[in-house]
Parts: sequence; structure tokens; C-alpha cells
Amino acid sequence: MNALIALITIVASIIFYLVLAYVIMSWLVGFNVINLQNQFVRQIYYGINNVVEPMLAPIRRILPTAGGIDFSPLVLLIGVEVLRIFLLRDVVPALG
Repeated sequence: MNALIALITIVASIIFYLVLAYVIMSWLVGFNVINLQNQFVRQIYYGINNVVEPMLAPIRRILPTAGGIDFSPLVLLIGVEVLRIFLLRDVVPALG
């Protein structure tokens, strides 16, 4: 059971960092620091986008944008972190 919890925790960590990379890259593209004309940047951006977007779509249906600001990545990051804390609480009793 601990191996399953450890696997889910690792996947949650990967999702957390992918969402963080998605947010940072979307800001860099939005502020024209990096552009999508570069093939390498475009492949990375669309690769991360294809992984993260299916997780953000259900949140966006429930949570509308507020003044043009999309809070769905923040909700996903908080949800992933709560999941990690909940799972680690069962593995490491000192955290709970």
C-alpha cells in the first residue's frame, strides 16, 4: 500500500511542476519574452499544454475567469498539494 501511495505522490509532484511550468511559459509567451516561432519552444509549450489542459478544462467549466485572469491553475495546484499532504499524512504520521 505504501508503494501505491508513493507512486501517487510522485505523479502528483510531477503534475504540480508541469502546471507551474505551464503557468510560467504562458506568462512568458503572453509578455512576448519567448515566442512560439522557435520550433523547440513551440514543441515544449504545446507538449506541456497537451498534458495540463485536460486537467484544467473541468475546473474552467466550474470556475469562470475573473476580469480576464484564469484561476484554474491555482485551483489545480492547491488540489494537488492537498492530495499530496493527505497521502503523506498516512505514510508519515508525524505530519498528521
